[in-house]
Amino acid sequence: MRQIILDTETTGLEPKQGHRIIEVGCVELVNRRLTGNNFHYYLNPQRDIDEGAVEVHGLTAEFLADKPLYENIAEELFEYLKGAEVIIHNAAFDVGFINHEYSLMGSDHTDMASWCEVTDSLHMARKMFPGQRNSLDALCKRFEIDNSQRTLHGALLDAEILADVYLMMTGGQNSLFADEHQTDTVFEPKMLDKNRQLLPVIKASSDELEKHAERIEMINKASGGQCVWDKIKQTAQ
Repeated sequence: MRQIILDTETTGLEPKQGHRIIEVGCVELVNRRLTGNNFHYYLNPQRDIDEGAVEVHGLTAEFLADKPLYENIAEELFEYLKGAEVIIHNAAFDVGFINHEYSLMGSDHTDMASWCEVTDSLHMARKMFPGQRNSLDALCKRFEIDNSQRTLHGALLDAEILADVYLMMTGGQNSLFADEHQTDTVFEPKMLDKNRQLLPVIKASSDELEKHAERIEMINKASGGQCVWDKIKQTAQ
């Protein structure tokens, strides 16, 4: 079984606003073993990079000026990924950018899901750890994976870290999946006044929750793990 762990860095958040991929990093797993057959390129986006994005990954227009264009590596990337299971954390973000890059070329590879199997490790983590932070950094902490080198985001480094996380998530070691916030505290029940006025509870739909979570993860990735919402949520837990 061939699996590819993929990550990208970009000039900004939205491909529809003209943002481009500036780094692609992939590591290969065959039968759950790292092969060393990695794929890594820095890319010249031919446009400015948002200041917020530079703060996340540290890649500047000057550094990327002599790097290849996406179109120069597009076919090589396609052949590398084709037919594999491609594992991505918050896949919608990276897949959206990859599809957009191929569309700019007039390529027929504009639907990544049609030529490889995309697995979103973020969705997997949310099912395993509902209500908890599931960013890459949070998962590293949960699984005690050393990510001390991750002072800045980098596509290849993040792919290597995600490979370790994915193997832990799918290793069948149930003890690893215990709720890290679980305690033995016993809470005394409180009696409520049965005559109290009931207030209507309006809950977000599952679709709204999913879209909200994806947006928060996108902001968290672009801000280098500094999303205020996540910090408030973590404090409240």
